[in-house]
Amino acid sequence: MRAILKYTLLPLFLFQACSDEIKEEKFDIDWIYSDEGRMVGASYKTAWINDNTLYLMDMRKPKEERTLLKMNPSSSMKMVPVVDSEKISKSILSAVGRTDTSMYLEWPSSFSSTGNHGIYFFEDDIYILDVPNESYRRVTNSKSEEKGARFSPDGKKISFVRDNDMYIYDIRTQKEKRITFSGSETNLNGTVSWVYWEEIFGRKDLGYWWSDDSKAIAFLNTDESEVTKMHYVHWKPAESELITQRYPKAGTKNPVVKLGIIELSNSKLKWVDLDPFEYLCRVKWLPGNERLSVQTMNRAQDKLDLFFVDRATGKNVKKILTETDSGWVNITDDLYFLDKSFIWQSERNGYAHLYQFSYEGKLINQITDGNWALRSSGGTFWMRQSVVNIDEKNNQIYYTAMKESSVERHLYRSSLDGKTMEKLSGPAGVHKIYFNEGGSYYLDVFSDRTSPPTLILHNKDGKAAHTLIGDRPEILAEYDLQTPELFTIPTRDNFMMPAQILKPKDFNPSKKYPVIFHVYGGPSAPTVFDRWQGQSLFFDNMLLNKGYLIVKFDHRASTAISKKLENHVLRAMSGPIEREDLVDGIKWLKAQSYTDPSRFGVWGWSGGGSFTLNMMTNTKEFQAGVSVAPVTDWHYYDTKWAEFGMKRPLDNPEGYESTSFIKTAKNLHGSLLLVHGTYDDNVHPQNSWHFIDELVKENIQFEMMFYPMRKHGIADDEARIHLYTKMLSFWELNL
Repeated sequence: MRAILKYTLLPLFLFQACSDEIKEEKFDIDWIYSDEGRMVGASYKTAWINDNTLYLMDMRKPKEERTLLKMNPSSSMKMVPVVDSEKISKSILSAVGRTDTSMYLEWPSSFSSTGNHGIYFFEDDIYILDVPNESYRRVTNSKSEEKGARFSPDGKKISFVRDNDMYIYDIRTQKEKRITFSGSETNLNGTVSWVYWEEIFGRKDLGYWWSDDSKAIAFLNTDESEVTKMHYVHWKPAESELITQRYPKAGTKNPVVKLGIIELSNSKLKWVDLDPFEYLCRVKWLPGNERLSVQTMNRAQDKLDLFFVDRATGKNVKKILTETDSGWVNITDDLYFLDKSFIWQSERNGYAHLYQFSYEGKLINQITDGNWALRSSGGTFWMRQSVVNIDEKNNQIYYTAMKESSVERHLYRSSLDGKTMEKLSGPAGVHKIYFNEGGSYYLDVFSDRTSPPTLILHNKDGKAAHTLIGDRPEILAEYDLQTPELFTIPTRDNFMMPAQILKPKDFNPSKKYPVIFHVYGGPSAPTVFDRWQGQSLFFDNMLLNKGYLIVKFDHRASTAISKKLENHVLRAMSGPIEREDLVDGIKWLKAQSYTDPSRFGVWGWSGGGSFTLNMMTNTKEFQAGVSVAPVTDWHYYDTKWAEFGMKRPLDNPEGYESTSFIKTAKNLHGSLLLVHGTYDDNVHPQNSWHFIDELVKENIQFEMMFYPMRKHGIADDEARIHLYTKMLSFWELNL
């Protein structure tokens, strides 16, 4: 229950007398991370099925009340249950073999193309939901962990990986078949090494690709025997378990990857004969299934090649085009094959735009153009996919972009020849767009900074057809939430940085407030959006109620406005160039009449943790800071991410030196809370250990909070509640 009874039970006259001293708390940190807290502002889970039916699950309801719903826009806008939830819950318990707990229907990891089946993982085994029969079936029952499970395009089979080999499960016959046989601890088939999972595929295990005819699979084979190792010690059992991870540090050897093609009818395996490369970035089948496209990149990441490969032999490899950049080339998922041409996203003119090429790689025309960029409105920020539908019959392409503003995302439609363009989305804010397979309808998940997400079904011309979730102003009223104001902050050369500020309800411009600056700062990784800010808004309102102002702003390289701005970080990521913008922003804020220059705090996570240390060891602008899971020296981070901007240590020793907070730790100014998980397999704890060692050498006092066996996100509820409670007390003590 929310912590609201403490004061509402007081006599009215006493409550009124105390109102200036005591604020009624509508929520606390425990509530924010409770099921009830998560349901506030929630929406539907949705998935389009190939017959243009929409599957949904209402996440605003308690777990035990959720069920699978469907709606067919072409015949009716009515949502109807697909299964009996009580029957399904009993079937789950029976399939898993549990009798001691309750289990509820959850959203699957994926649906088959027909919508007849959904994939689930319980205790490392695969199960499928049979939707028509309202029952669960166990697919695997082994001591090994299964992963990477996906349906074949025709929905008749499930592919998965076990012990680093690939298997196929036939849903009708209920039989599995092993199709690769070389898997080992360091030889991976159909699954990816850590650096590919994190940096190339955006935290997805995309190690194989079905052909559209469901008769062949292209897959990655990875040899990571030469990749450097990291180790973690589990604090239990009594004899501690040692966990080993293969992780290529900047300047060291990457996993060696090659591409194979397996024909399922005869298990024939062919290896694709590609030119030498460092990273194999993308694979996609061409229409007709006779060829597939492959994208590869060099070690410096300033050149990316697109090839077409013959399926029958794995040879006859043809280079179609090459992208180059003075800094680095960003990998894109905007590659689409039409009847006689293909669409490709490129930043060749300094902005992310769409181009049309012939199958021989000849440029036909540029589709979008201008001093603005294509941009997706969801997912991990380093994944680039903006196209949401192509209507080749009518020569139209739909995509999301930031043409109106860097803090907004809108839906646009252009002709394939680039001669016409129109904006289809309505109000200012962020629109996430999901088209059905036929391109006749799309869902628009819309929010702005003052409004929780709405969910509206539109036809392809942008006309609203049905409102699934409308405006919800009652949420702001019920929890008395303050929402951000958007503005810009000028730098010394008058670049206008996007910014936002949260002020308390009783804000007094003549009062001097302490300020907490929340930073991330990665290249093309903005934090300022005109959108609903979810659970973080509740915690920030708790800070408001304690008297702080909460501020975010994005330095020019992090705004995602252009590749030219992004390239500012080249050879000095998280270093002095970006720091200039951030210092300008802080000094501007300190000059405002309503801030107290002597009480400024900074905090951030991951890249934001790095910038916290950057600001606290290279400036004296902050009195306190919280650094969570920081990279303290690029030598300690992975090849793919560290080297795209920094290049290899041997190529840029000065850059590695100037961006190392190990070197500047002795200059720490202000009170520091350093936070890390001991099983952080992304930003390794050694980053913090080394920084701490430098502080110890200088007898610099600080606070530390390490979370046993937590990874980069310190994601479990108990740890999050503990961390944010610690942060509250830290700010109160130090600001």
